[in-house]
Amino acid sequence: MYREELVPIIQRVRNEQMQGHETRRHLYVELEKQLGRPVVAFFTSFRFPVMIENEDADMLEGILQKTDLPSGLALVINSPGGDGLAAERIVNICRNYSGTKEYWAVVPGKAKSASTMICFGASKIIMSGTSELGSIDPQVIVPDENGVVVKRFSAYNIIESYRDLFSRAIKEKGNLQPYLQQLANYDEREIKELEAACSLSEDIAVRTLGSGMMRGIPDRKIKQKLEIFLTPKRTKVHGRPIYADEALKCGLNVELRDSKEECWKLVYELYIRINTLVATRVAKCIESKDHSFVAKLTKGSLAEGGEGDV
Repeated sequence: MYREELVPIIQRVRNEQMQGHETRRHLYVELEKQLGRPVVAFFTSFRFPVMIENEDADMLEGILQKTDLPSGLALVINSPGGDGLAAERIVNICRNYSGTKEYWAVVPGKAKSASTMICFGASKIIMSGTSELGSIDPQVIVPDENGVVVKRFSAYNIIESYRDLFSRAIKEKGNLQPYLQQLANYDEREIKELEAACSLSEDIAVRTLGSGMMRGIPDRKIKQKLEIFLTPKRTKVHGRPIYADEALKCGLNVELRDSKEECWKLVYELYIRINTLVATRVAKCIESKDHSFVAKLTKGSLAEGGEGDV
């Protein structure tokens, strides 16, 4: 069993400097006492250009395979999002490895886009007054020749602008040329792909909730409840926060915690430590009290690190 007092002081100082796994181990131990179930963290960077992807699901499954989960698990998640299919897979992994076939999602900071989908798969979402969920409408990212994001568009808004333009063109009884010129900027095949992407995002969310915290509610009603998450009509922009009170109004099972209570202080410290790690030294961190996997930043790419490797 790991005992910090047996570690040489020079190693302890180095671990603090590098934000090694050992600096967070005690937080998992204390949090598990508070929550009554094992705690696993899933963090991806808001600073570096990474996203939730299938490899993350593999790393998470590797952690869960080595964790005793008869009482379920609490997944502490902080991420700007990524691939919706990877998020769906993560939900399935968490449910299947859990002894109770469910898990809790703990949001200390921001669980946006695809990470909001992962929260939808939980039996409850634990948040404070400053925790953020986000819209899950797909985004179209336009990079420059160096791969740097220069423009970001809502797929929903692109589809709506195309439909609106097409509708006005049909109704026009005079000069059609201005409409035809603008419609030439759209590729109908791309519009179909964007429609499919929006439909997929909606389907993942509705199915995930329908088999979990909204079990028994018809799909049509779940979709209605989720409108603020599915389209930018109310949020206006993709990154706008959806706080606990709004999530509760949607019918999500949200447990609101006082940010000054002891349990949340532990959650917050864990958040600060791992978020600092994925903003400075690595791009991703998936870990429990016993095991830690990180994705290191290398020149122009990511490399996975093993247990305790930072």
